[in-house]
Amino acid sequence: MIIPISEVKNETLTAIAEAYVLREGTEYGMEEYSLNEKVEQVLAQLKSGEALLMYSELHESVDIITRDQYELMQAEE
Repeated sequence: MIIPISEVKNETLTAIAEAYVLREGTEYGMEEYSLNEKVEQVLAQLKSGEALLMYSELHESVDIITRDQYELMQAEE
């Protein structure tokens, strides 16, 4: 289930983005970015709709996925 980011407090959304960045070890190419910069990039992707906040009832957890990943999941159902 997709969670609209407008329904999540900013502090919570930032904490989710930070946990995502730390867990994924996201690589951004040739340049190195600080944790704060990576978190801001993820938050920007969430705000633009490029990334989505998804709740898994099965795992009772929240994760960040790309819109492409979501559309692929929908097509497989």
